[in-house]
Amino acid sequence: MKRWSTCWPLFGSAVLAPCALAAPAGEPVLPAETLDRVVVTATRLESVTAFDTPASIDVVSLGDGGTRTQAALSEVLDGIPGLQARERQNLAQDTQLSIRGFGARSTFGVRGVRLYADGVPATMPDGQGQVSHFSMLGADRVEVLRGPFSALHGNSSGGVIQAWSDIPEDGRDARLQASVASHDTYLLGARVRGARDVVGYNVAASVLDTQGYREHAAARRESVNVLLRLRPDAGTLDLVANHFDAPDAQDPLGLTRAQAWQAPRQASPVAIVFNTRKSVSQDQMGAVYALPFGDGHQVRVMGYGGQRDVEQFLALPVAAQGNPLNSGGVIDLDNTYGGADLRWSWQGQLAGQPVELTAGLNADRQRQRRRGYENFVGSVLGVRGALRRDERNEVENADQYLQAWWKFAPRWSLLAGARRSRITFTSDDAYVTATNPDDSGRVTYDRVMPVAGLVFAPHDALRVYASIGRGFETPTFNELGYRADGAAGLAFDLRPAASRNLELGTKWRAAGGTTLEAAVFRADTDDELAVARNVGGRSSYRNVGAARRQGFELQSDVPLSDAWRVQFAYTWLDATFRDSFPICTAAGCTTPGVQVAAGTRIPGIARQQASLRLRWQGERWHAAAQLVGMDDVTVNDTGSERAPGYGVLHLEAGRAWSWASGRLQVFGRIDNAMDRFHIGSVIVNEGNGRFYEPGAGRTFTLGARWHWAAQ
Repeated sequence: MKRWSTCWPLFGSAVLAPCALAAPAGEPVLPAETLDRVVVTATRLESVTAFDTPASIDVVSLGDGGTRTQAALSEVLDGIPGLQARERQNLAQDTQLSIRGFGARSTFGVRGVRLYADGVPATMPDGQGQVSHFSMLGADRVEVLRGPFSALHGNSSGGVIQAWSDIPEDGRDARLQASVASHDTYLLGARVRGARDVVGYNVAASVLDTQGYREHAAARRESVNVLLRLRPDAGTLDLVANHFDAPDAQDPLGLTRAQAWQAPRQASPVAIVFNTRKSVSQDQMGAVYALPFGDGHQVRVMGYGGQRDVEQFLALPVAAQGNPLNSGGVIDLDNTYGGADLRWSWQGQLAGQPVELTAGLNADRQRQRRRGYENFVGSVLGVRGALRRDERNEVENADQYLQAWWKFAPRWSLLAGARRSRITFTSDDAYVTATNPDDSGRVTYDRVMPVAGLVFAPHDALRVYASIGRGFETPTFNELGYRADGAAGLAFDLRPAASRNLELGTKWRAAGGTTLEAAVFRADTDDELAVARNVGGRSSYRNVGAARRQGFELQSDVPLSDAWRVQFAYTWLDATFRDSFPICTAAGCTTPGVQVAAGTRIPGIARQQASLRLRWQGERWHAAAQLVGMDDVTVNDTGSERAPGYGVLHLEAGRAWSWASGRLQVFGRIDNAMDRFHIGSVIVNEGNGRFYEPGAGRTFTLGARWHWAAQ
């Protein structure tokens, strides 16, 4: 695939372009207060819109579902610049999410991005997050925050993604949907919402069953999400409950280059031999109480708790488990977690200008029982065998944060804040033998993360801003779980990655609905965490010195007429290691012997990506075409192999019928309509060369959705 041209000189012209477009002759503009009325909660501001915030923010409204199946979060994220959501065609593993290159190295769950569902954290205190339990059928919008201000959410927040459910002010509505797709994929879901007097509710449930695009990729997911809103005489109380179950999701593993190009739908042979699979079960509850009181003050209290159990069967060779320090080829994790957040905010006047202050305390705890077993019994492979690891791990954080926004002049506003995070990891080793010593230990990380941003409004429809800040990212339990030298115990020698972030941007809105946003950014990181080796589905990590992520983002939404609309998003991202460091390249290697040169690209990150979407909306019919392009991606630290870039075309159409009793939607999709071969995601530094996870070929989806509403 031909690569798109890149050049830094584009930055200045793109950021300044809206200034020239702000007030063309005869073009009406809206007053600033009528633009972007959505207040984005990721900024923790109660009165400031996304348009007036010195940060890159996207709000995706899910509406009536459109032609989406609402099976996964990744469906709604492909038009957001700076964000890569790589679908792995492997439901045993979560979607690969990264924002501005943070999180791209994750081989398990979501890393480097802070996640929330209905105000309740979906990221553990160690920084590891999951989106598999996000109820997209029940959600009404998704918020994405990029840039320095994400650091105010604490550890591992290179970006923030929040899914929000909504409750109508009055009345009731219901939605029932079913869809069928290629690869024996079936989805059935329902949502019921309503409100009356002081009680409101949003209940959603779904079941997904698929055989998967690839061999040995069958999976089933069941999800229930409940949001109950109580409005007593004082304040608002939201109660949230979530259940997620995904038993025995088959894992086809990655493929070598030869395997992927020869037969992309095959599973790795060892996946069949060891019957690689993963089971996940999660139950979580939370409560959020907001109490406004006199003179602009408000107190918000959030508490949550849950249980998440994971069992994973790896393709670890029997011979490797002969080492007495090896922890076996079956991972068994029992996680209990919970936390609380207390926040005070005040809206008032300072020197005759609007001001908003926020201060809060946050504490979370995660307790993990980690056990490892052999993945064989005698000559039978892929079963739970003898115990090889047994430890109790705990991570807890205690944070304090402060934030202030002040419109100190008619066209100027300032947003500044800081967060102090103290995170402690503790491990208690219960598997001690004559050949496997006690590997208990403890480590504490402590950082202060200041951020500041300035917004200038040269015109009512234009904002120019600059923001700067610091962030940090501790190792997760999964990254601490295995030492790079192959020895037993946690990798307590890992250090947190500390980053310095800078962003310059502009936002423009026109009366006709046209929007244009551009931003340039740079993030310099010390003690970058990178994969040391990745063998048999098990990764170990090491600090590799300095790294830099810098780039440019552009997005626009243009209504061409009452019926036609075009949306465009583009990202250029240069992510490189700034220091050289040694690595392992051969399977089974424990002593690094190959040097990675300074300036080498960070693997797993596409240098360029773009999305172009054209939509037509008629009275009953609607249709859209979307072209998504992704640049090539290196798959290992040395850059010796890479997944080629690609472009895929998605087509969709739907029709609605309305009756007094309700409304019926029928929709169809053709994803990858040209049936282009491409690599959908990569497994960074996979020790056996199985880097590649092929994307699906041409895929058909047909669905129907029934809406009902009543007062």
